Amino acid sequence: MLSTGLPQGAVPKLERPGPLRDRVYEALLELITTRALQPGQHLVESELAGHLGVSRQPVREALQRLNTEGWVDLRPAQGAFVHEPTEEEADQLLTVRTLLEAEAARLAAAGADSAGIAALEALCAEGEKAVEADDVDGAVAMNARFHAKIMELAGNAVLAELAAQVDRRVRWYYTPVARQRGHQSWIEHRALIAAITDRDEQLATRLMREHTEHTRRSYHARARS
Repeated sequence: MLSTGLPQGAVPKLERPGPLRDRVYEALLELITTRALQPGQHLVESELAGHLGVSRQPVREALQRLNTEGWVDLRPAQGAFVHEPTEEEADQLLTVRTLLEAEAARLAAAGADSAGIAALEALCAEGEKAVEADDVDGAVAMNARFHAKIMELAGNAVLAELAAQVDRRVRWYYTPVARQRGHQSWIEHRALIAAITDRDEQLATRLMREHTEHTRRSYHARARS
């Protein structure tokens, strides 16, 4: 473990091109959403700069932006800490996610073509492989891609824009329950694919609402366990 608590190999390479402060921001946000940097963890500018191979200035700018967006808390005389989401914050966001994704599932059932359905099946197979291998990070990534594909198949640009605004926080909340949801989550994905294939808008809406509600309940249950 590194001194900031980062597992070896967890630090992403900074993508080029683009302003350095933006690349540092994206790198830190990825570490937070994957929980390589845990909620409540102290973020030391000099250490993060060393891990990322940059000076402290872009790290400081990235932390200020993350603070503005609610990912990081800046505490006077203490420094920066990864935000610890409250149960209410998580509940509100996951409720909004349910509304968006249920409508996306309905629209996907109304308009998805065979290529789109085949893409969903391929993503589901990859997710199932990740679960079988106990690859939590892989399962979380494939889960995000599966839901993003349904949003794409919905064909509503406004809906997709709204979903993109909550996507990273959904990943943040989903990561700690991904192993618990495990196979059941992908069984539910298979049922969704079947409903979309059958163009059953009502069933697809209901299944997506139940699916996202299961995740919401699992997140709250983990806090009580």
